[in-house]
Parts: sequence; structure tokens; C-alpha cells
Amino acid sequence: MRKYKPITGGVYLVLDPGMHKSQLLQKVQEALDGGVSVLQIWNNWPAGYTWPDKLGLVQELVALADVYRVPVLVNEEWQLLKETDLGGVHFDHIPPDYEALKAELNRDFICGITCSNNLEVVRWAEQHQLDYVSFCAVFPSPSAGSCEIVQADTIREARKITQMPLFLSGGITAENLTKLQELDFNGVAVISGILNAASAKESTAAYKQALNNYNP
Repeated sequence: MRKYKPITGGVYLVLDPGMHKSQLLQKVQEALDGGVSVLQIWNNWPAGYTWPDKLGLVQELVALADVYRVPVLVNEEWQLLKETDLGGVHFDHIPPDYEALKAELNRDFICGITCSNNLEVVRWAEQHQLDYVSFCAVFPSPSAGSCEIVQADTIREARKITQMPLFLSGGITAENLTKLQELDFNGVAVISGILNAASAKESTAAYKQALNNYNP
């Protein structure tokens, strides 16, 4: 098992495997150079993508990130952890039998989960000793279209429940982070703000600097 840096916060980049592969790998390399902390492969595979295709892309991404000791997680498809060196899995909802899943994997792995305004998800994550919670969405965003807007009070109450890292996502830019400064969180999860930027390295660095200004 690779030794990754622990997840404590920072810039969490969600990768869209629907992008052209060479473009995606280039953006990932730039983001790693810019200081990204976590990578997650979104469950948005192109039509016709086979299991070997997925395994190949996963291993290429893991190889890139391993140089920086950055973990690569997969969205939902935890079975990929059985055949690759993925660092963990991110769930959109509470999995039906998490203990059986852990027993089947039979190895250490990072696990996080998405939360909207349902604090029972946070309580479940705390009870099962997950590594982080990600709130979706704090601002309107095309890539977070299925997420309801998270209320600030939800995030405040979540911090009373757990001390695990809290990430915020949905429409976040390096500029509008100042609107969130009254909240106690550890990092931001981003898709288009980095993947669609002219320079993923510069965009990642800008998010990182904004977070440092927020929580020096």
C-alpha cells in the first residue's frame, strides 16, 4: 500500500474521465504541480468505456499522483480498489453495507462521503470513522446540478458533530471564498474551476493561496 499524505484539507480536484485522456492527464499534472491535495475520479465514464479502459486510466492517474504522495479516489465504484492502487473511494450516498464492503476489500483505504443538508450523513460518517465529508453545493454550479444548496447552519452544526476534515464544493472560486470565511471548514472540492482553467497549475495555486489566507 502506498503511503499518502493524510487528508487534512486543501484543494480537492474532482476529475472528469469524460475529458479527452491526454488533456485530462495534462491537467492533472499541472494541478499536482500547483499543489492539489486530493484527486477523485468522478463516476462520469464515457459511453463504451470497458473495465480494462477504467483500470488503465486509474493506474495512469495513480502513477502521476504517487510522485507527489497525493491519493487518488474513485467515485462510487469501490470494486476498482480490488484491482488497482487507488487510495480510496468517495460515496455520494451512504452505502448499504459498509462493513461488508470493508471486509471484502481487506485493506486500508481512504473513504469520504457527500453531504447536503442531511446531518445524519455526517453522524454516520463520524460513527464509521470516515476520513472526510464534502458538502455539495454551497453555490449554484452546472457540475453540481443535482445537489441542493447547503445552508450555512448545516455546516456549523456539522462541525459540532465531528472534527474530521470538511470540504465545501459547488461553484467555489478563489474569489468567492471570502463569502465563506465565517464557516469552519478545511478545504474546497473543485471540478471546472481547475479543469477548465487556461492553466490548471495557476488555478490550483490560486485556490490554495485563498485557503491559506482564509486559514493561515
